[in-house]
Amino acid sequence: MNMLDSLFEKNRTWADGIRAQEPDFFLNLSKQQTPQYLWIGCSDSRVPANEIVGLQPGELFVHRNIANLVVHTDFNGLSVMQFAVDILKVRHIIVCGHYGCSGVKAAISGTRIGLSDNWLRHIEDVRQKHAGFLDITNTEPWAYDMLCELNVVEQVMNVCCTTIARDAWERGQELTVHGWIYGLQDGLLKDLGITVSNFSEAATAYRAALGVLSASPRYGKNG
Repeated sequence: MNMLDSLFEKNRTWADGIRAQEPDFFLNLSKQQTPQYLWIGCSDSRVPANEIVGLQPGELFVHRNIANLVVHTDFNGLSVMQFAVDILKVRHIIVCGHYGCSGVKAAISGTRIGLSDNWLRHIEDVRQKHAGFLDITNTEPWAYDMLCELNVVEQVMNVCCTTIARDAWERGQELTVHGWIYGLQDGLLKDLGITVSNFSEAATAYRAALGVLSASPRYGKNG
């Protein structure tokens, strides 16, 4: 059995196991899609969105890209967001980064990796924007972790500034944007303290989250 054959075998085992627990699961799932959450995360294979929050297929709408970026010219990501908010009526958008992100590491170390450098330029922009309390020459582990967190905070703001989120709020639709980060070493999620339920709250929530990060004793610069 080659590697791809083994994937089909694992798929059959997985599907059989689901049907054994709930015979009509796939039949019911095929008839509707009503997730309450849009997950915007990293493409990293170590961060499986459904699994780490314990949700079943159909419960989480997912968009993933390198370094969990929300870019205002990325029509792929914006289309996913628009479909999730306008059509599926999700109530929560979760931007989730993770420690140990290879994209962030490449940006902070200046490593050239090819075409993806153009995408990761957005991480470099985040790093330069916060050079005031994140020494732009620092490649220590604490700076790496902090940039992973800062990137999530910035992407939450990017979500809030889209016409998609603002239009939803203006028409009174229930929508909350959250910033989380995932630990590869312990499998746990951390709330970064930026939660926005209305555009008028965004700037205040953003400043508060940055204040907490910049004062955190867990980073070597401040300890």
